[in-house]
Amino acid sequence: ALIAMQDIDDAFIRVIAGPKKTSRVMNERERKIINLRFYKNKTQMEIAAEIGISQAQVSRLEKGAMDRIKKHHKIYI
Repeated sequence: ALIAMQDIDDAFIRVIAGPKKTSRVMNERERKIINLRFYKNKTQMEIAAEIGISQAQVSRLEKGAMDRIKKHHKIYI
């Protein structure tokens, strides 16, 4: 079976990059977005409404945080 890159990213965030391991590479808002997205299983739209920004902003912040987490852990997927 094929595994989508998004599935790999999701699993990476949940297992390898726990909140305590990545607190140095994310700001408070990014930590909240990652927590809501990957630990509370909320959609980007739900997160956007909850923290008062657009879905596009959530997407950009999530991607930036994930890229820094990967770089911090020296994992290049």
